[in-house]
Amino acid sequence: MVDMPLVDRDKCDGCGLCVSVCKCSVLVLVDNIVTVVRKAECISCKRWCTLCESVCPTGAMSYPFEIIVEER
Repeated sequence: MVDMPLVDRDKCDGCGLCVSVCKCSVLVLVDNIVTVVRKAECISCKRWCTLCESVCPTGAMSYPFEIIVEER
């Protein structure tokens, strides 16, 4: 299973914005780099909200999928 979300440690500047918006509380700062803890909780919450990705100013956060909204 793929880790959710994915963190590019080279891009992370430790700002903590992703940690502050994470509704599942699976993100923490360790040595000023965001780290995913309790990965199963992010996957099992079934929200996969991508808030961390959307607030990351450096593009360090990403998800291994794309959300597509279709009109019916």
